Amino acid sequence: MINLALPTITRDLGISPATATWLPNAYLLAVVTTLLPAASLGEIFGFKRVFLGGMLVFSLGGIASALAPSFWVLLACRVVQGVASSAVQSLTAGVVRYTYPAAQLGRAIGINATSVAISSATAPTLAAAILAVAPWPALFAVIAPIGLACCVIGWKALPNTPRSGRRFDAPSAWLNVLAFGLLFLGIDMLLTRTGLALVLLGLAGLCCWLLVARQLTQPTPMLPLDLLRNRVIGLAVCGSVCGFTAWSVSYVALPFLLQGAGWSQVQTGLLMTPWPVALAFAAPLAGRLSDRLATGWLCAGGMTGFALGLLLVYSLGGTGPMLLLGASLAMCGAGFGFFQTPNNRAMLGAAPKARSGGAGGLQATARLLGHTNGTTIMALCFQLAGGAGPRLALTFGMAFALLAAGFSLSRRKLR
Repeated sequence: MINLALPTITRDLGISPATATWLPNAYLLAVVTTLLPAASLGEIFGFKRVFLGGMLVFSLGGIASALAPSFWVLLACRVVQGVASSAVQSLTAGVVRYTYPAAQLGRAIGINATSVAISSATAPTLAAAILAVAPWPALFAVIAPIGLACCVIGWKALPNTPRSGRRFDAPSAWLNVLAFGLLFLGIDMLLTRTGLALVLLGLAGLCCWLLVARQLTQPTPMLPLDLLRNRVIGLAVCGSVCGFTAWSVSYVALPFLLQGAGWSQVQTGLLMTPWPVALAFAAPLAGRLSDRLATGWLCAGGMTGFALGLLLVYSLGGTGPMLLLGASLAMCGAGFGFFQTPNNRAMLGAAPKARSGGAGGLQATARLLGHTNGTTIMALCFQLAGGAGPRLALTFGMAFALLAAGFSLSRRKLR
């Protein structure tokens, strides 16, 4: 919702558009750098406490954001909200695993994926409706009652999970924040401030090396190296990074391609709607199938369908009958639904139940890493190909989709 209000926020606060983009970027950076520490806290203190604590702080952060007197205070509130959001995002998968029986895990993950797809599809419309009757601070204020209602429901409904009893590894947490923070800042600056970006990426590599060296001495590491040694989990993580890279680079490129082909903003929105709608329908079906069939085949078939949908859009060049374009984008959404749910099931189901928090944090980190890769590749395509950048981006999307299918086929004999 916040992205829709960025032009208005830019004007009202008297800041540049580049400065305003830090509102979503700082939030995302805070989420990425604290996902794994938040997952570790969930295993130590219990998923319910950390999940609800994150939801409460996120809600209060919405009130503080609505009342912020300046951009810098608003930015600080967004960082706090990002840290709080990581507690929710990193533990959602673990909560699902402790809520549903193992035989219905795929179905549960499918339901969760459907809720995410529906939320993503309705958020811009909801934001537009709010902005039609209220100023932009209302977008932050509306978070509070929804979040507090979630806390009340969650207090009664969320399961009480076992606690690991180990100590929180604060030095590893700080190394994790530095490693991921410097990595994503370096990637973001790579095309505009190359020298500084390379320095940041080098420092990120050093922090990552120190983190891995420390984690290798831990019986239950915050950076889930123990889980990555599992072949199913390792391949699922690689597939997830490639799959979400394909999703991100394609989804960002499509509005440029469609509007460049002559479609209006409203028509572009209508054309892209079948993507999340098809995903919402496909995800629960794929979840039920993943409880019965080998997930490798489902994931490979899904990403192959995703690539074929992109190929159709690429071949049409963004033109042609609206029905055909919409059907092609629906194929992309359905294909991703048949990949995402079984892949997440494989990742979560292969982890020991006591390590569900770590598996959930790993799952969320792979997703955000893929999104960041996708947006960076999209920017690179514009620099390399100019007006043909969106078509080049779709080519990258197809390539990463087929890579994700390849990783999935590598575990086709495993559930």
